[in-house]
Amino acid sequence: MNTVRRPPEARLPDHLRFENTPMPMAAMAVDYAHNEFIASHSHRRAQLLYAIEGVMIIASASGRWVVPPTRGVWLAAGLEHTVQMSGNVKMRTVFVEPGTEPLPDESCVVEITPLMRELILAAIHVPTDYANDSRDARLMRLLLDELIVLPVLPLYLPWPRDTRLARTCDRLMQTPCDDATIDDWARDAGLSAKTFQRRFARETGMTFGRWRQQARLLQALEALARGEKIVNVALDHGYASQSAFAAMFKRHFGVPPSAFYR
Repeated sequence: MNTVRRPPEARLPDHLRFENTPMPMAAMAVDYAHNEFIASHSHRRAQLLYAIEGVMIIASASGRWVVPPTRGVWLAAGLEHTVQMSGNVKMRTVFVEPGTEPLPDESCVVEITPLMRELILAAIHVPTDYANDSRDARLMRLLLDELIVLPVLPLYLPWPRDTRLARTCDRLMQTPCDDATIDDWARDAGLSAKTFQRRFARETGMTFGRWRQQARLLQALEALARGEKIVNVALDHGYASQSAFAAMFKRHFGVPPSAFYR
């Protein structure tokens, strides 16, 4: 297995031999402890991040992705990002050379199908110097073919660049149950409600209300992954009841909270 051995104090694993291989693709496995944090960095190659256990929170200047098990995140080459671990995370990464295929231009969360999962788990055993006409090369090619058609999921939270709006978002992430009105948040930011809403929509592509709903749902995913009770997750994230939370969750993700991680 292409597993990176990291000293306990390491923050960023050594990806270089996987990024600099002459072959267009390479895969590796790295395990992380709960709350471990990978500082801001970028990769020359695009990458698919997938955790067979635990939840990853990927953050960049433009937004955040919450990546639970059964999902993966596609990160475009050169994107500066951090990674926060929620729970013990068993990360599996596939690096893809830019220009290998007409791959997604935008970073996004994708559904990891059963076939894709098995391909990723097989790929981490493929040596970085596999031959072009080998079984390993055909396995990597099939993985790439599957990557192209993976469904994109609504697990992205855009982040405003305006410091006043970003401060509002930080506070909401810290207290997702806060039910202050738009007028309250606008006043706190030193803006009129109309200006606040207009700037927020321009910088995030979402209304403030929709953004707050998305933030609550994505944070709820993290809590559910930690094994917290659904009723507690609902109340802690601003919902009046478990049924109200379950209805919103199913409307957004297509399944009830109890079924999301199955």
